[in-house]
Amino acid sequence: MYLDTAKKKEIFGEYGTSDQDTGSAESQIALFTYRISHLTEHLKKHPQDFNTSRSMKLLIGKRRNLLDYLMRNDINRYRAIIEKLNIRR
Repeated sequence: MYLDTAKKKEIFGEYGTSDQDTGSAESQIALFTYRISHLTEHLKKHPQDFNTSRSMKLLIGKRRNLLDYLMRNDINRYRAIIEKLNIRR
């Protein structure tokens, strides 16, 4: 599987406060970004896979909601995560 427990801990450790920090907005955004990039590569090879396309759109929406939440509550954290993950606005 492309996303195992070790990879999740690595992502949470890098973007959260610790590798156990699964609830912060930054760590969830980073996890969604990793999953979106994986699905994007899959859809480049299989453009007719509509179920995966729908799943990716749902993930993008969840990530957008978290980014909007972060922008409303703490603009500095929002700018930091956008810059760190290279996410376009």
